[in-house]
Amino acid sequence: MDIKNNILETIGNTPLIRLNKITRELPCTVLAKVEYFNPGNSIKDRMALKMVEVAEQDGRLKPGGTIIECTSGNTGMGLALAAVVKGYKCIFTTTDKQSKEKIDILKALGAEVIVCPTNVEPDDPRSYYSIARRLNKEIPNSFHTNQYDNLANRDAHYETTGPEIWEQTDGKITHLVVATGTGGTVTGTAMYLKEKNPAVQVWAMDPYGSLLTKYFRTGEIDMNEVHPYISEGIGEDFVPQNYDMKQVDVFEQVTDKDAAIMARRIAREEALFCGYSAGTALQGMMQLKDLLKKDDLVVVIFHDHGSRYVGKVYNDQWMMERGFLDVKTFRDIINGREAKRLITVEPEQTVTEAFELMQKYHIENLPVLKNGEVLGAISESGLFSRMMSNGQDIKSKKVREVLESAYPVVAFDTPLERLSSLITRENGAVLAKDDSGNYHIVTKYDIIHAVGH
Repeated sequence: MDIKNNILETIGNTPLIRLNKITRELPCTVLAKVEYFNPGNSIKDRMALKMVEVAEQDGRLKPGGTIIECTSGNTGMGLALAAVVKGYKCIFTTTDKQSKEKIDILKALGAEVIVCPTNVEPDDPRSYYSIARRLNKEIPNSFHTNQYDNLANRDAHYETTGPEIWEQTDGKITHLVVATGTGGTVTGTAMYLKEKNPAVQVWAMDPYGSLLTKYFRTGEIDMNEVHPYISEGIGEDFVPQNYDMKQVDVFEQVTDKDAAIMARRIAREEALFCGYSAGTALQGMMQLKDLLKKDDLVVVIFHDHGSRYVGKVYNDQWMMERGFLDVKTFRDIINGREAKRLITVEPEQTVTEAFELMQKYHIENLPVLKNGEVLGAISESGLFSRMMSNGQDIKSKKVREVLESAYPVVAFDTPLERLSSLITRENGAVLAKDDSGNYHIVTKYDIIHAVGH
């Protein structure tokens, strides 16, 4: 029988999957090493287990001990899995820019999580690095794994990730593409691959706001390069000891926006639901696509799973608030047409008065309001249907007697795609309030016009 003794035995041996659509214009083959198949849904499971095992072997981690780490979430997940199986406690420090999903997952596995400010220097006593170090000094029988400077991190990838890629490609890999953070994945994997074939090119992808790219190019640690960025788990504001820059051939920087958009494309076009760093890695490779040749075989690391970013990258509202999602919204439609006041009728007005408004302003849909509140609507098509079915003159009736269902009221930044689904044969318009509390209307004709432009 093929039975695993515990969840830790399922770490590694992740699949290599061909990309077919996003890279179809490239002359070469591009493969994704999809690391969310690890039990903790990220590549960090590999190094987390390795750091624990090495610490057990050399006596730094003793039975009943407490594992302490500063983590963006994924390393913590791997450590938490190991802790549950091996009987350790966990305390993790993280930054306030990390997704809520990551923090909740760590707590679900029994870890204590301390959230620290992002925009402070690494040696600031409030930073997640400093607090982890302080806790390690204060808590008896604790072990600070320190993934940044713990060389077991890169050893894990030298021993597992590199050999897997080499075997899966029959040694034909020509390029390794990695979004970089602690340096363990890129350095350890590169060390193995370059031992096998020194010609293998290693491309490191870095977010703007990280100092790693300039350090790689100049050897200078320039804190002026450091500024807040949104991408999680990659980039650094110092140079971890896991880096051996001699193993890297190219550093390329990617914007937060481009990385987020690419992550969403990977999900929609390749059916691979990945995290922010996968978007960074593939976007960076696409920025360098002119360097690729016909017979190249590129392996891109897809680091973790998209479920940890459903409140961010995969949330339309979050994307739009940051200007990352180039979609038309209710607001865009209103801003893109001539300024118009909303034409409405009151329930005590007559149908004749409503008809006159429709003719005067060349409109088919009239919201019915009383004291600023939407009660319903009337439409040219609805009135016509009523006249034809009843065979009676309704012009003298009050609007409240022929009231139709109210038009849906949506947020002012609702995407065009959502508006289109709300407008049907029975419902010809959608309403929204602007920031001043005034109602505006969008009809099917507005949407047709917006789509055409």
